Amino acid sequence: MADMQTSDTPTPIKAVPLKHPGQWVVGVVIVALAALFVYGAATNDAYKWSTYGDYLFEQRILSGVGYTLALTVVSMIFGVILGVVVAVMRMSPNAVFRWTSWVYLWVFRGTPVYVQLVLWGLVGSIYQTVNLGVPWGPTLVQFDIQEFSLKNVFVVAVIGLALNEAAYMAEIVRAGISSVGEGQMEASTALGMSWWQAMRRTVLPQAMRVIIPPTGNEVISMLKTTSLVSAVPFTLDLFGRQRDISGVNFQPIPMLLVASTWYLVVTSVLMVGQHYLEKHYSKGSSRELSGRQLAALAAANEPIVEEGK
Repeated sequence: MADMQTSDTPTPIKAVPLKHPGQWVVGVVIVALAALFVYGAATNDAYKWSTYGDYLFEQRILSGVGYTLALTVVSMIFGVILGVVVAVMRMSPNAVFRWTSWVYLWVFRGTPVYVQLVLWGLVGSIYQTVNLGVPWGPTLVQFDIQEFSLKNVFVVAVIGLALNEAAYMAEIVRAGISSVGEGQMEASTALGMSWWQAMRRTVLPQAMRVIIPPTGNEVISMLKTTSLVSAVPFTLDLFGRQRDISGVNFQPIPMLLVASTWYLVVTSVLMVGQHYLEKHYSKGSSRELSGRQLAALAAANEPIVEEGK
């Protein structure tokens, strides 16, 4: 009996992976080119590595990094909130909401962000004051826009970045909402929820799996877009600081390398955070089983051997 069972057991197949010598050749060439580039950059006097080391952790540069992070975080918060509102309006059964959101997207996605920031910097010249009151009657409240824009350049920069970002976030949120089946909305309506309640309690939470990945990309893009706030003009960010310093020491190349280094550092941290956030919201959506799940499945399918046989 034992010999029969042994002979019936199939011999395990030893799979030999297919060799790809061409990939090794290409890999060696890429590594060699990268090494040559690093060596050339390290020995090139134009990079001024001594100046790079002197200013990498200089106080003004670190302050610029802080302002850049503040611009990124605050602008994204308001951009996401406004983007969700615009996306919901875009999908609303109300025609006024739909057309208002469409015009908003048309304007802010159709014009360059640099042009928008320049116009926001000139808003004090376009509207010196804003009066609220009775039409053709007495003024109740008056806002001095010109003075506000001159004293609060950071706020103006945030407004310009957030309004532009909201247009793109609206399309991302709309795509996420569209990925949720219509049956979810129908079930929520059957439970007595209004359209707004169904969107807030049922549809949007399920759409997060689709919304999170491109939103992470938008955060990274926003970090780099903050370098354009000099159009407002706001010059306390990282790019503005390095430009002011290079205008004094006349060494723009090492100063641009300093700014690029800090942009890469912050971007790398954001990419790691994005990875774990995507992993959190993708739970239950992947068909690939983990090692523990595979072991449990194999244990459950093992044949039961009766005693005495």
